[in-house]
Amino acid sequence: MKILVVRFSSIGDIVLTFPVVRCLKEQLPAVEIHYLTKASYGTLLNACLEVDKKHVIEHSINELIPKLKAEKYDVVIDLHNNIRTRSLSLKLGVNTYRFPKLNIAKWLLTAFKVNRLPNHHVVDRYFSAMQRLGVKNDGKNNRFHIPENEQVNVEESFGINEGNYLVAAIGAQFATKRIPINKWQEILGNLSIPIVLLGGKEDASLAQDICSLFPDKKIHNACGKYSLTGSTSIISKAEKIITNDTGLMHIAACFAVPIIAVWGNTVPDFGMYAYKPEKEVKVTNFEVDGLACRPCSKIGFQKCPKGHFNCMQMQDSKAIQQAINE
Repeated sequence: MKILVVRFSSIGDIVLTFPVVRCLKEQLPAVEIHYLTKASYGTLLNACLEVDKKHVIEHSINELIPKLKAEKYDVVIDLHNNIRTRSLSLKLGVNTYRFPKLNIAKWLLTAFKVNRLPNHHVVDRYFSAMQRLGVKNDGKNNRFHIPENEQVNVEESFGINEGNYLVAAIGAQFATKRIPINKWQEILGNLSIPIVLLGGKEDASLAQDICSLFPDKKIHNACGKYSLTGSTSIISKAEKIITNDTGLMHIAACFAVPIIAVWGNTVPDFGMYAYKPEKEVKVTNFEVDGLACRPCSKIGFQKCPKGHFNCMQMQDSKAIQQAINE
């Protein structure tokens, strides 16, 4: 059997498809698994050893249609489920199984604060797309493969010991998911543990500003200096991680690193909280409850629609700091 798994973006969503791919590989005999995603996320699939072949979209899905048709897939597993992936299925003419996106329920929650969402992680909803194949969630922890040549020696790079530092994942695609710098100042202020700041190149300036707040503190700016896999290596060796609702949170859960997750405009009720079925990963979620405007979006904005950004500005910095110290 030959299967095409489809998920275009983004980092966290793709990482959370890895348990699905693993179970397909382990539970179906002689299965060959291909994966279709955007070119910008293609290297991420190297972390999932069960993917036999990857296809990446450089500009348009249409450029890949002849190539995908030639593969003669038996089944398409659509884990994105939008207009583009439905169009892809029609063009391929292949039997397709999709997961429920629950867009109406999400809209009710963001627009009217009426919660009709089931208490299910998105991974479990991904698995619902494979019921007809007889593939079930094995309940094991997610995995993220790090090649030896991508391993970062933290002692050589930062002068710190493995298992004795805090990772602060400061980036996120949308500003309303990011902890603002004044809250970072409050949270990191009295910590004695060494800190490594992680994010993309776009986060390097914020990281430098954070470092400048603490000239005498052992804070290392690693934003944009490593590949995603290299950053993952740094996370895997950390004592704990403090993170926004972002892809690095889901990567950290693959390694049972204790997680302090700070939620801004999004909420765990969307089913995108840290996935940890097998290993007892300690996850502490911080949210500002009782805000009439939250959640304002299922993904985020580049600016708070209300202008006050209370979902982050009202976070209890002392409680977060205490969770880190514990």
